[in-house]
Parts: sequence; structure tokens; C-alpha cells
Amino acid sequence: MAFSKTFPKTIPGTNYPIWEEVYLTEEEEKEVEEQCKKENFLLMDESIVEARQIAIKRGMNEEDIVSRLAVSLFEKKASHVVFWKESKAKDKFDQKNKQ
Repeated sequence: MAFSKTFPKTIPGTNYPIWEEVYLTEEEEKEVEEQCKKENFLLMDESIVEARQIAIKRGMNEEDIVSRLAVSLFEKKASHVVFWKESKAKDKFDQKNKQ
């Protein structure tokens, strides 16, 4: 099922916008998902390094910190992918309605 997002399109002389639905192609969705995955991986890698530094400094169990970070990333991944797809749809909408 293709990702879609609805955006308001203002029409001169009217008070109410027309809502226009923008769809991403399968290629666009896969591209966005891959970009998001790469970005999440880099952020997670940074977070693990920082968490280990904090754990060592505080004498905490490193594995516990890494596990918590992994769970946090897992919980955030879905919302981040949706955000990236919405951003791509907004860019597509803006390009289509450039004036």
C-alpha cells in the first residue's frame, strides 16, 4: 500500500483550502526508508559510544545501557520512518504546487 499524506492547497479568492493527497511511489518509499535507516544507524552508533563512556565514568553496567538504547531506538524507528515519508510527500507537494 502506497504512503499518502494530505496537504491544504490555498486557492486565491477563497477562504477554505482544497485538500490534495500526495502519494509516494514504491521507489520513493524505499529510498526514504533506506535514508532513515542509515541516519538511525549513525545516531545509534553515536549513542552507544556516548552511553559506554558514561557507563564507564559512572561505574555502571555497559550492557544494561546498550540494551536500553537498543529498545529506545526500536520504539522510535517507526515514527521516524513516518516523519521522513511525510517530509518527502511535503517536498513532492511543494514541487508540484510551486508558483
